[in-house]
Amino acid sequence: MKLLISNDDGVFSLGIRTLANTLAAVGHEITVVSPDRERSATGHGLTLHQPIRAERVESGFHPSIAAWACSGTPSDCVKLALGALLDNPPEMVLSGINHGSNLGTDVLYSGTVSAAMEGVIEGIPSVAFSLTSFTVKDFQPAADFAQTLVSLLEKQPLPHLMLLNVNVPAVPAEKIAGVAVTRQGVRRYVDQFEKRVDPRGKTYYWLAGELLEDVDETELAAIELAKLEAFGSNLDWYHQTLTDVEAIRHNCITVTPLQYNLTCASGLVNLRDWHLNFPPS
Repeated sequence: MKLLISNDDGVFSLGIRTLANTLAAVGHEITVVSPDRERSATGHGLTLHQPIRAERVESGFHPSIAAWACSGTPSDCVKLALGALLDNPPEMVLSGINHGSNLGTDVLYSGTVSAAMEGVIEGIPSVAFSLTSFTVKDFQPAADFAQTLVSLLEKQPLPHLMLLNVNVPAVPAEKIAGVAVTRQGVRRYVDQFEKRVDPRGKTYYWLAGELLEDVDETELAAIELAKLEAFGSNLDWYHQTLTDVEAIRHNCITVTPLQYNLTCASGLVNLRDWHLNFPPS
């Protein structure tokens, strides 16, 4: 397959090189376009007020890989690749392997997920891969799963245009409990700003949020159930589907289908009987 790979950890990160080299070694045609430095938590930001530069990277990748270091954000990288650097569009966009998880509401901030979502916006099936640790450096189990998943998607394409968000537990391969198709869970943080003073006496702040892993998801579940009930869905399967946050605790690889349409379907049901007029009567 012809694959475009990006990330938010930068072109020199071990995760992207392990992913790209593993897939190139089994015969996939790989192009890498990735930030020239770490651009984590940039979300879906785009560079609009300064030029974007791209330079070829000649080392660190499989000889068959064409790799570029881009001065822009992860979303910029995918846009630039599709609009200027590639002669023909790829069959799939991959992002990662991120150093750290992208679970639950993390996906709203993640540059890794946003790079893959840019592919979906352009009509290309996409997958984001993350290793759930900031310290573990063994990306090979995640890359091996990526190879398996890409092979599966080559034979059995997704029925609808979507993004698959994959998180791989940071444990030895033999301790991975399996693969779970999950729904997006919730991760909340207590944001703490540490106040500091620089050498010139000026005050600045450093964001250091504390993760709350055990979040009550009752409210979120109620919203999702209302959404499904509004369209007459059978809910038996839903009750058996773990969230990505839950499944990763059991050392399962999580595969969560996402979309860029953020419309709240249950909200449409709730609002459809409202009588909104302008100007007010």
